[in-house]
Amino acid sequence: MKTRKIISTLTLAIALIFGSTVMAQNKMEKDTKMVGGAAMYPSKDIVSNAVNSKDHTTLVAAVKAAELVETLQGDGPFTVFAPTNAAFDKLPKGTVATLLKPENKEKLQAVLTYHVIAGKFSGKDIMKAIKKGGGKATFKTVNGGMLTAMMDGKSLVLADNAGNKSMVTIADVNQSNGVIHVVDTVVLPGM
Repeated sequence: MKTRKIISTLTLAIALIFGSTVMAQNKMEKDTKMVGGAAMYPSKDIVSNAVNSKDHTTLVAAVKAAELVETLQGDGPFTVFAPTNAAFDKLPKGTVATLLKPENKEKLQAVLTYHVIAGKFSGKDIMKAIKKGGGKATFKTVNGGMLTAMMDGKSLVLADNAGNKSMVTIADVNQSNGVIHVVDTVVLPGM
């Protein structure tokens, strides 16, 4: 009788542990998004995830050239609007190659940090700010410039000071130190 009770208690404990592990794994899988053919794990930092995306090789190279890897692996939290390779390809020919030169590190840092907001802002947070702002919301970027967010139908759009627009194509890619929103165009600070 006593042995049966111990076995029942152990079985219940194992079931609870297994069930908790499965629930945690299911939540992690639910929060994991695919970007550039790679899983973006919420347990990893921004850079550790970005290096796996085949759509962000130019961004990763730029972050390395600008010596911002350590910063974007820091605690944050950060909201990063991550331009794809195709977004960088829209820039005038030679722009990326010029920015990647060591003598242009400060300009490259300015461009990259213009895509970063201190704090974690989900797509829903940004849309709330847009609604509260009567159709537009302005956010101060890490480089000190301003980005304007607005809606175009159901799409979240960013605009730089020159009026260049970038659409969020994948929102809410959660990271251990913030969130990434994939964008289709590079926005530029006034340089």
